Amino acid sequence: MQDFTTGSLSRHLLKTSSFMLVTMVFQTLYVLVDLYWVSRLGTAAIAAVAVSGNLMFLVVAATQMLGVGTTTLISHATGRKDSAHANVIFNQAQVLSLLVGALFFALAMALRVEYATRLSADPITAQLAADYLLWFIPAMALQFGLVAIAAALRGIGNFRIGMLVQTGTIIVNIVLAPVLVFGWGSGRPLGVAGAAMASLIAIAVGIAWLIFYFLPSESYLTFDRRQWRPQPRLWKELLTIGLPAGAEFALMTVYLVIVYAVSRPFGSAAQAGFGIGMRVLQAAFMPTVALGFAVAPVAGQNVGARRARRVRRTFVDAAAMAAGVMTLLAVAFQLWPAAIVRVFSPDAGAVAFGEEYLRIVAWSFVAQGVVFVSSSMFQALGNTVPPLISSAIRLALVAAPLTLLAGMPGFHLRWVWYLSVGASVVQMTLNLLLLQREYRLRLNFDLAAT
Repeated sequence: MQDFTTGSLSRHLLKTSSFMLVTMVFQTLYVLVDLYWVSRLGTAAIAAVAVSGNLMFLVVAATQMLGVGTTTLISHATGRKDSAHANVIFNQAQVLSLLVGALFFALAMALRVEYATRLSADPITAQLAADYLLWFIPAMALQFGLVAIAAALRGIGNFRIGMLVQTGTIIVNIVLAPVLVFGWGSGRPLGVAGAAMASLIAIAVGIAWLIFYFLPSESYLTFDRRQWRPQPRLWKELLTIGLPAGAEFALMTVYLVIVYAVSRPFGSAAQAGFGIGMRVLQAAFMPTVALGFAVAPVAGQNVGARRARRVRRTFVDAAAMAAGVMTLLAVAFQLWPAAIVRVFSPDAGAVAFGEEYLRIVAWSFVAQGVVFVSSSMFQALGNTVPPLISSAIRLALVAAPLTLLAGMPGFHLRWVWYLSVGASVVQMTLNLLLLQREYRLRLNFDLAAT
């Protein structure tokens, strides 16, 4: 257990976010390597994996719902030095995640063929998607348990073991994927099903590794079957915090759907440019996202310890770090947007759209960095409704004008990007105002505490 209620807050934030950043870099590497091997199987295989991958948005939203509540409540209990209650939360979170994972598994397997058939462009893609899902659905179901355990570890400040396990599972996946896909050594190629099987084996290894970590009796958190009896009141508390966070992620998905819809008339080059731009931003934002993951447990432990001044200081330090990183990124994207896009596509049309997108949205980088950090602060405080409200307002500020502008003569995608920049600034402002309100409501204990 790492105690965040004493010592330098900046050092705590940098240390914990560095662990998260390593994990995220390996996850990005895994996605790229997996895509590389599957692409060798042909266009139909790529399409099949893409169709199957859409289910991951649902899984991420659901695991976010469980993980956020677990991290928050365990960090509060850890901060007030109540290890017994932290252990109860840990065990109840595992039971809840197993039930949700089992429900997802049953429904997804029952609808596997129907889902693949309806979303695939042709029978060959549908068959490949069904083959892939046969192994990928169990892998996604196991993710629920893996995320719940990792969230508990973040709550007690132990980012190291989570980094080691998740990095280890990614390496296992990277090694196994080509062996199973192409049948290296065995002479029995499994195609796309092999890629999914590699993911399933890797996640199973990760869960087994984490289970052994919690078995010793001296562990701060341990599995205790006596605490597995469902406690609806505690489940409600977990979901009250987690559900808005999952819904906030769903709103991000809605935004992407809207952008793809309005960009369709501009052709594949526009969609390719936007797609490249989005993936570039996902990679560039990793340090700030990792910082956001660190903020919740650091501030959360201090909430539990009733150290109001340290809670506020956590946000100030994290926001300054995020703003600094995002400012550097904004400068880079203003100076070399075309060069960045050309790394991923030589198509002149895609480069032109991608360059324009990156150059414009760069003006929102600082605002988005502050949004990441402030959203994590709401998690630490135990109320994730305010950032959901600000995210919904941001979506409305983009979607509502687009319904009027998209059909107008001369409409251009740059209008969407400018709307997005303005909406990001509004969201940041709302988050800051709502965060001050939350401080007044939830940090009204010993304000002189340090």
